[in-house]
Amino acid sequence: MAAGGSHQAPKGTRDFYPEEMAVRRHIESAWRHASVIHGFEEIDGPTFEHLSLYTVKSGEGIVNELFSFRRAGGEDDYALRPEFTPTLARMVAARAGGLAMPVKWFAIPSHFRAERPQRGRLREFIQWNVDMVGLESAQADVDVLSTAVVAMERLGLSPSDVRVRLSHRGVVGAALIALGARADQLAEAFTLLDRREKMDPADFGARSATLGLGAGAADRFAALAKAKLPMESDAAAIGRALGCESAAAEPLAEIARRLREAGLGPWCDIDLGIVRGLAYYTGTVFEIHEASGAERAIAGGGRYDRLIELFGGPSLPAVGFGMGDVVLGLVLKDRGKLPPDGGASLLPRTDVFLISAGAPEAEALIPSLASSLRARGLHVRHTYKTTRNVGKLLSEAGKCRARFAVILGAELAEGQVAVKDLDAGSQTVVPLADLPAAVVAPPATPPNR
Repeated sequence: MAAGGSHQAPKGTRDFYPEEMAVRRHIESAWRHASVIHGFEEIDGPTFEHLSLYTVKSGEGIVNELFSFRRAGGEDDYALRPEFTPTLARMVAARAGGLAMPVKWFAIPSHFRAERPQRGRLREFIQWNVDMVGLESAQADVDVLSTAVVAMERLGLSPSDVRVRLSHRGVVGAALIALGARADQLAEAFTLLDRREKMDPADFGARSATLGLGAGAADRFAALAKAKLPMESDAAAIGRALGCESAAAEPLAEIARRLREAGLGPWCDIDLGIVRGLAYYTGTVFEIHEASGAERAIAGGGRYDRLIELFGGPSLPAVGFGMGDVVLGLVLKDRGKLPPDGGASLLPRTDVFLISAGAPEAEALIPSLASSLRARGLHVRHTYKTTRNVGKLLSEAGKCRARFAVILGAELAEGQVAVKDLDAGSQTVVPLADLPAAVVAPPATPPNR
């Protein structure tokens, strides 16, 4: 290897140095906090699964998007997990008879996609998955969405930064049928709606015509793809916008009403063009976007009431979402919600930095003193440098953001040490026996909601 190193991380992956890891843990902490306070329990599964677990849900076409492999001499094909929903569905199906319903689980694992890396999309990424299984009530949808919003709030984001774009596949499907689409064309229509923002309008119109819609219906289909309604819209207003009966629009109106009652209305918009491209979604669908729309979706999810059956389980209602760390990290940075120091200030603070002023007995005392302070739960560091320059060592203590520097100097002969409060800039001399009380860590500040 050449000096300085010639090997690089694989394209589409990341190295997490301490500062980057601190940012990652900051995001994961918000995710975990929001999950726990909403009653979700953490799970995980294997990093790789049988390849068939993914093709049963998404078809053989997904194979080209996966890192798949076969063990030498083996007969089974495997794949690194590209998403968590199949693993969750398999786990629920395996123990469905013994699980207390509703199941409320979350996970924060690594995922892998064999696709071209681009802004907001990498080959390896962290994704927060929140799922609720076994409850038909719209309250499940609200609980799941509330969890996502609380995490955004905890990370410092507000409704002016991110928007929850809400719709309902059943309601949009009723509107498409009212436009003249056949029931067997709905999957194709949903796919077209899902891709509309990435398509040229002329191409969108041409593709709409293949659904059998006349010129007027195709125009209304294009208008539906762009339709956005206030969260206060009732079933009648949604029905008018969609060109369908109010009764058909009621499921979406109910979700909007419940979200308003939960205090989530300011975060949400009804966006009738949101359908989610995956065919297994059955009802409520939503995406979370940066408010200006400049980035890919931060999160996406919805109802998948028949998915557990595909994996050999019983028929169970389910709703959930996935939120990746890549786009979220970009939004947090662009919105000034991450420290300008790259994450250094998110690293754990050192409570005590031990400094020897040079006496041999001071040097000999440092290991045992560090151990005794650590036994009390304090974060303790000391230098590994040979210098006895106290000024340089105080500078080193400052770089690791120590709260106190304990200087073992001439006072040690009388059983005392100097304690410098690096935040206040003050210094006192205390008996060595009283040192733990003098440097006790302050109580943790309760986090914001």
